[in-house]
Amino acid sequence: MTAPDFTLAVHGGAGTIDRKLMTPERDAATRAGLARALDAGGVVLADGGSAVEAVAAAVCALEDEPLFNAGRGAVFTSAGRQEMDAAIMDGRDRACGGVTAICGPRNPVRAALAVMRHSSHVLLAGEGALAFCREHGIPFEDEAYFHTESRWQALQDTLALRREGRAENDADEARRHGTVGAVARDRHGHVAAATSTGGMTAKAPGRVGDTPVFGAGTFADDATCAMSGTGHGEIFVRWCAGHELHARMLYAGQSLAEAAEGVVMEALLPNDGSGGLIAVDAAGNAALPFNCSGMYRGVMRADRIARVAVYREDLAAEHRR
Repeated sequence: MTAPDFTLAVHGGAGTIDRKLMTPERDAATRAGLARALDAGGVVLADGGSAVEAVAAAVCALEDEPLFNAGRGAVFTSAGRQEMDAAIMDGRDRACGGVTAICGPRNPVRAALAVMRHSSHVLLAGEGALAFCREHGIPFEDEAYFHTESRWQALQDTLALRREGRAENDADEARRHGTVGAVARDRHGHVAAATSTGGMTAKAPGRVGDTPVFGAGTFADDATCAMSGTGHGEIFVRWCAGHELHARMLYAGQSLAEAAEGVVMEALLPNDGSGGLIAVDAAGNAALPFNCSGMYRGVMRADRIARVAVYREDLAAEHRR
């Protein structure tokens, strides 16, 4: 079977969707945001661009959309600040770059890309990362740009639950975590992954999740696949979700679909690992499994149709670009 010209998949978080809170307007806006991200990455791939540039473009679009927990829509720490993580990885040679605990760069994924391309390091944090971004001309925004009232209110709600001793009973996963990501297979047969997040609402200052931990929330290797995860980050780290997917394919001979389902349902779910992942392999196959109520997700191939979905039973809505 001939591989498709290209494949691009995106996610905007998993386990964060409560039907009772989802208005028709918000549902439509979220799906449109996913479609715009697919279009941004799809333009790159249709023009023969690299998987790396495509996933960066797609994630930038998601970071610019306040509905998603990354960039402009990032959640707040318990101290009322925003600390963002981002990562990008090239499947050709496992080149990668990440940033963590930063606020200022308009698009944290562009900061991660700069680390990959212009630094001998893999991961930069805090003030050192910000200084590096300024040195390399990454566009910045002030704090007001990143402040959204819904995220601020979510922080107040979570802190109130903690004061009342009811934080462990908080069923609203929208306050707990959320991430955006993209994976791609380009026309040259190479894969790449990028992930970006504001982390968990009311997280401890300095907390780092799975997003910038390569082999956990972000991974890419042409020999197997590219993967971006979303969910309970500590569990993705402890079970090395990205590398587990790679290992199942490389050593156990599993298909992308079988391996991805196995990671989500067999490795993560039994260990409180609520969430999901998106992945593509070098043949252009895509997998988007999740083990919770829903995952904002979408796929685009060479036909340039953005197929997006939210709930498990969704028929993927098509947005022709």
